Amino acid sequence: MLYYIIKNIFISIKSKMHHKAVENKNLYILSSLVSILFWFLAYLRHFLLQSNGYDLGLFDQWIWLASKGFPPYSTMSGLHLLADHGAWLLYIPVFLYKLLPSIHWLFLSQAIALSFTVIPLSKLCDEIGLSRRKIWLISILWWLQPVVFNVNLFDFHPEVWIIPVVVYSYIASYKNQYFKWMILNFIILGARDGLVLLILGMGIEQFLRKRYLWSISAVTLASFWLYFLNNILYPSLNLNEEGILAVGNHFANLGNSLNEIIISFFTKPILLINIIDVEGSIFYLFILCLPFIFFWERKSFITLSASLPLLAVNIVSESFSFRTLIHHYSLPIAVIGTIAAIEGIKRKEYSVNNFRLYIIWISLCWACLAKPTFFLGQYLSRINIITEVNQSIALISNNSKVLTTSYIVPHLTKRKVINWAKSKDQEINDYDVLLLNPNDPGWESTKEIQNYHIENSISNGWECKVWESSLHLCMKPNKYSD
Repeated sequence: MLYYIIKNIFISIKSKMHHKAVENKNLYILSSLVSILFWFLAYLRHFLLQSNGYDLGLFDQWIWLASKGFPPYSTMSGLHLLADHGAWLLYIPVFLYKLLPSIHWLFLSQAIALSFTVIPLSKLCDEIGLSRRKIWLISILWWLQPVVFNVNLFDFHPEVWIIPVVVYSYIASYKNQYFKWMILNFIILGARDGLVLLILGMGIEQFLRKRYLWSISAVTLASFWLYFLNNILYPSLNLNEEGILAVGNHFANLGNSLNEIIISFFTKPILLINIIDVEGSIFYLFILCLPFIFFWERKSFITLSASLPLLAVNIVSESFSFRTLIHHYSLPIAVIGTIAAIEGIKRKEYSVNNFRLYIIWISLCWACLAKPTFFLGQYLSRINIITEVNQSIALISNNSKVLTTSYIVPHLTKRKVINWAKSKDQEINDYDVLLLNPNDPGWESTKEIQNYHIENSISNGWECKVWESSLHLCMKPNKYSD
């Protein structure tokens, strides 16, 4: 009798393990398919001439320069690879570029990181004790986050690499693995200086959970890294002794330095109220939270507290891009929101009908807030000049110094010198080639600026070839050949 009981228990355990293995295999297969789809869409946008020098071209040139052993200073920003956002993780693809210098490494790694975030999410679900159905629901909730789809298309940003690392950090926290948690948090900081806000937020969350050692450790780590970047690394790499780049670009209303901004943030509430776009911020919070409203519970808000510093900075920033679901600034908040959803649905019961309703809700939010329709509209705006651009690029040597338009930059960044025409003050004699289109000047340029440089090159004896769309390829004498 005991034999048959033990045998049945063993068979039941084996059956469950087999079922779990099959489910995990299916999750990996679907994650791979989503990765392929994400990569294809990102490359398609690039092929359609919708990518830009900022940010895809910047990262491609930095990594290519480092892979060739050149000092990795961008000729577009003048910054060192590490002086942009302290992203030391950018040295990882340098080894891949040594094997094959291709922009596809950036597209593919971004797609994989975003898609395969569901793997650590599923592991966290297992740790918390969610059913397989709920695990699939969380996976779908992540894959259909509007900001995930949009960020995958919006050029490239290294912080996407650490999104799965954020989830693993929560797994380490849940399993009380302190040293592993600290190491993972340090890796997170290696993707972007702004992620100190996420680590500070984790410190707030740990404080609310009454894990004071963990809280102090997170705040100390974030503070030390911020001090190191602003006072040591950036001044040593930048001749103009700039601190954190975003300070001057997005928070000038609060002060001219990091210290001034921090002091103003906590001591000048009236100033904050005056600079905040209240209606825009409320709308931003609404669309950010919309996919999660059926998944969060009251206990979820302790986890959500980790996003408070990021949210505060996004709301206070002068730049509207911080308050959209198109740019990367909201991506860490989305993964925190998904982790909070895991905790929120732990005790909820989902029938088959409820499950279907939640999937419909998630899909509706994606349809309203993601941007797949861009491929049917604005992403097709340059389809008529693709052939001309490719023909002109084929005439440019790999060693030429190029001044072009922002959307052509990422197609020519594997060279020492490249920039886009953004001012009449740019000296054309610093370049060998102009590739400009006054009828479509691109980001941060104008028809007047591009015509000025073209006319200047012609008056200096440059040889120019013109296509029907007004695309001009002008080269210094002896640089041009059919």
